[in-house]
Amino acid sequence: MRTVKLPSGERIPVLGQGTWHLAEVAARRDTEIFALRRGLDLGMTVIDTAEMYADGEAEILVGEAIAGRRDEVFLVSKVLPQHATAWGTVAACEASLRRLGTDRIDLYLLHWRGGVPLADTVRAFGSLQQAGLIRYWGVSNFDTPDMKELTALPGGAEVATDQVLYNLSRRGPELNLFPLLRELHVPIMAYSPIEQGRILRHPVLGEIAERHHATPAQIALAWVLRRDDVCAIPRASRPEHTNENRAAADIQLDRADLSQLDRDFPRPDRVRPLEML
Repeated sequence: MRTVKLPSGERIPVLGQGTWHLAEVAARRDTEIFALRRGLDLGMTVIDTAEMYADGEAEILVGEAIAGRRDEVFLVSKVLPQHATAWGTVAACEASLRRLGTDRIDLYLLHWRGGVPLADTVRAFGSLQQAGLIRYWGVSNFDTPDMKELTALPGGAEVATDQVLYNLSRRGPELNLFPLLRELHVPIMAYSPIEQGRILRHPVLGEIAERHHATPAQIALAWVLRRDDVCAIPRASRPEHTNENRAAADIQLDRADLSQLDRDFPRPDRVRPLEML
């Protein structure tokens, strides 16, 4: 699988696994764990979770899924903004580590911008790195002004990623945020890359999918993966869905495909605030 380079020089797969809305139904637990493990078998070793997801239950589920395979995984979790004080960030990280059943998180993100001064959160991230509890840190849902403010802070330039909502129907970041991130050499993590399925009935996706002997979801995901600076983290709650996601990484969209998608899913003609789900 292709990879994306982090600012440290380390590379991660362009396709990972999200866990938003996993661990919310007990009857699905075994299938969800199997789906995550199947993803590891297929090389989708980036697993993204958060203390917020299912009130911590998603982290517990991830911990069970990666038990015995921790060294294969590039593990991502997030701290809620209300916890992101100098002390609260450390406490939240330690709680996440307990739920995940591991001694380290590979990439720890501020889930979105809150009222806590960014400088306090950045200092806390540095303390966690020094203690060996996290390897890298980053942010999520940060727009262009947020990233400029962050990288101007002492230590702020060490940010490893910005995880944002990006898919065919959410192309706003292409106008100003993505050019800034490229200038900063900060890769993008794209969440909800198929817009939670809401775009999949669009006729153009079906038409292109037929040409590629693929599914509309695979075409939408392949479109996100066309960029060389994006790691996408779609969720799969069933192993067959995991297989479908993995196959999307091998689809090469041609100029005709991309032109059709640009016509039916045009990017905005002016800058707008970063969208969130």
